[in-house]
Amino acid sequence: MAGREDPPPEVHIRVHSRRGANTIHPVEADTPPVTATSAPPSPNTAVYGEIKHFKKWVPWLIPSFVVVNTPFKENPLLGPSSSALEKMGALDVSKVVDKHEGWRLITCIWLHGGVFHLLANMLSLLVIGIRLEQEFGFVRIGLLYLISGLGGSLLSALFIQSNISVGASGALFGLLGGMLSELITNWTMYANKVAALVTLVIIIAINLAVGILPHVDNFAHIGGFLSGFLLGFVFLIRPQFGWVNQRYAPTGYSLTSTKPKFKMYQCILWAFSLILLIVGFTAGLVLLLRGVDLNDNCSWCHYLSCVPTSRWSCNTQPVSCLSEQTGAGQYTLTCSNNGRSKSYSLLNPTTSQIQGLCVQLCR
Repeated sequence: MAGREDPPPEVHIRVHSRRGANTIHPVEADTPPVTATSAPPSPNTAVYGEIKHFKKWVPWLIPSFVVVNTPFKENPLLGPSSSALEKMGALDVSKVVDKHEGWRLITCIWLHGGVFHLLANMLSLLVIGIRLEQEFGFVRIGLLYLISGLGGSLLSALFIQSNISVGASGALFGLLGGMLSELITNWTMYANKVAALVTLVIIIAINLAVGILPHVDNFAHIGGFLSGFLLGFVFLIRPQFGWVNQRYAPTGYSLTSTKPKFKMYQCILWAFSLILLIVGFTAGLVLLLRGVDLNDNCSWCHYLSCVPTSRWSCNTQPVSCLSEQTGAGQYTLTCSNNGRSKSYSLLNPTTSQIQGLCVQLCR
C-alpha cells in the first residue's frame, strides 16, 4: 500500500553466558533509511551480534597491599600498639601503685591486644557465658564475671610488673571456675556426675596449659579461675529437691518431714568460700598498693606463666632504646638490653613507630 512504512525489525543479540544456555533478547533498533538502490530488509530477518565476556583477572595486588599495610611486626595480633593500649586503660602496675590509677584493674578487662585475641575470647565467652546466664540469670553471672576479672588482674599485677596486660581471659576463667564449683556444690542434681567432672577438668587443664606460652598472662588466668571457683559456691548454689517439693506442694498435702533449703555441705562451702574471697582480695589489694612483687617471695612462681624451651624465651623485661637522629630522615636506634644498633630511614616518626622498631631490635 502506498505510503505504508515497514515496521522496524527486531534485532536479536546473542549473549554467550557461562552459566547456562544462550538466550536471545529482542531490543528496538533504528532502521536505516530505504533508498532506491537498496531493497528494504525483511521483517523476519534477524541480525545477530556477539558480545564476549570481559576477561576476569585473579586479584593479588590489592590483597598484597592489605598485607603490606597491616602492622604484623608492631602487633602480630592485628591490634593497637602497646602505647595506645596503655592510654586506653591497660593494666600498668607502676601507674596503679605510683599514680593511684586503680581503675586500670577493671578497664583492662575490656581491652584486647588485637583482632585474634578479641575473637578467641569472645567466642569462648559466647559458648560458656550463654549457658550460665540461661540457668542463673544476668545478675549472678554478671557479678561472677566482673569480680573474677578483678581477681585475675590483681594476681597478674602482683607477679607481672614489667609489662602491661589486657584481655578478658581472667573473667572467662572465672566462668570456668564457677562451672566447676557449681558442679560440686550441686552434685546430687547431676545424673552423669563423674563424666561431667572429668570433661570440665580436662577443658580447664588444657586452657591453663596454654598459658605457659610466652606473652600469655597465665597469672590472670589463675587468679580469675580461683576467684570464679570460690564465687561459684556463693552465687551458683541451688536449693535441694526436697525443699522445692515441699514449697510447691498442693494445699492440704501433709509432709512427713521438713527439708532445709540447702544441704549442710553447701552451707559450709558457701561460708568458707566467702571468707577466703574477702581475705584474699583484701590482702591482694594491700600488697599491690604497697608495691610488693610476689616473685621476690616465690622463686619458682614465674614458671606458672611461662616455661622456657629451646623454641622460645620467657624474658619479659621491658625493652628500651636510645634514639639518635644522624641526618635528614635518618635515625639510629641502640637497644639498651643487648647493645644492638641499627639505622633507619624515617620521616617524622611517631613514638609508637620508634617503640615498635625498638622491640624488633631488642629481640
